[in-house]
Amino acid sequence: MIIRGTHRVIVQGITGKQGTFWSERMMEYGTQIVGGVNPKKAGTEHIGVPVFGSAVDAMKGLADKGEGGGFDVSILFIPPMGAKAAALDAIEAGAKAVVCLTEHIPVQDVMYMMAAAKERGVKIIGPNTAGGVTPGECFTGFMPAFNEKIFRPGNVGIISRSGSLGTLMCLNVVQAGFGISAFIGIGGDPIIGTTTRDALEALDAFEKTDAVVMVGEIGGAMEEHAAEYAATMNKPMAAFIAGGAAPAGKKMGHAGAIVMGNKGTYQSKADALSAAGVAILDTPMDVGPVLKERMG
Repeated sequence: MIIRGTHRVIVQGITGKQGTFWSERMMEYGTQIVGGVNPKKAGTEHIGVPVFGSAVDAMKGLADKGEGGGFDVSILFIPPMGAKAAALDAIEAGAKAVVCLTEHIPVQDVMYMMAAAKERGVKIIGPNTAGGVTPGECFTGFMPAFNEKIFRPGNVGIISRSGSLGTLMCLNVVQAGFGISAFIGIGGDPIIGTTTRDALEALDAFEKTDAVVMVGEIGGAMEEHAAEYAATMNKPMAAFIAGGAAPAGKKMGHAGAIVMGNKGTYQSKADALSAAGVAILDTPMDVGPVLKERMG
C-alpha cells in the first residue's frame, strides 16, 4: 500500500519522545495526522491533535467529530513488548494499514499480528521498517523526506528492506536527474506484512511510477518471488542486491538475511531477476546510467 497525503493517520505512542519528534516532522511535511493514542493521556491534546485511550476509541471519536471521519493508517512508535497489543488494537479499530516501526518484537507476537491482519484485510508494513515516503505528499516513520536532495518528487519508485540503503538509492536516483514517486521500506525482519512482491505490485499500479528500483539483500526468497511478477511488468526495473561480497555462511545484519543452501544467495537472486528482464546494479551509483538507458 502506498500511503498518500489524503490518508488520515493516527500515531500510537504519539506522546513519547520519538513519537512526538517524528509526528511533528510528518505534520510539517504534509502527513495528515488527526490523532494519537496513549491510554494514560486519553482526553488530552498533544501537538495539536486529540489523544485517545485506544485506536478503537480514536476511530469512534474522530468519526463522531466529522471532519472526514475516523482514520486510515496507524503508525506504531511502540516498544517491542507492547507492539502486538497496539497492532491488534489498530486492526480491531478498522485501520486500512498499520506501519510497524518496532524491531525485536517476539516472533510469536508477529505471527499473531499477521494472522489478525489477514483475517480483517489490513495491510501491515513492517515490522522493523523505517517507513515510507510519497514525495510532495506525506511520509510515515522516520525518513528524511524533507531533504529534496534525497526525496525530490518524480517518477521512479523505490523498494527496500533497509531504510539506510533505500535512502542511499534515492539519493543516487535524484543525483542522476530523476525523482522519486514513492519509497516503500518493507522492513528487515524474517516475518513482515508487505513483501518485496507486494511493494512491487503497488508501485507497478501507481500512476506516478514509470520505473522501479529494488534494493534487496541476501537471505530469504523475497527477491526471487518478486522476479516472477517483474517478468510480467511493462515498466523498466533495476535492482541492487546487498551482500554480494559476503563470504559463504556469513551472517548479515538484518534478521531476515538468512541463507539456506542455494536459496537466498546473491547469485540466486541476481539470476532470477536477470531472467525476468531486471537490470542488476553492481553498486547504487550505477542506477543513473541504467535508468537513462531503460527509460529513454
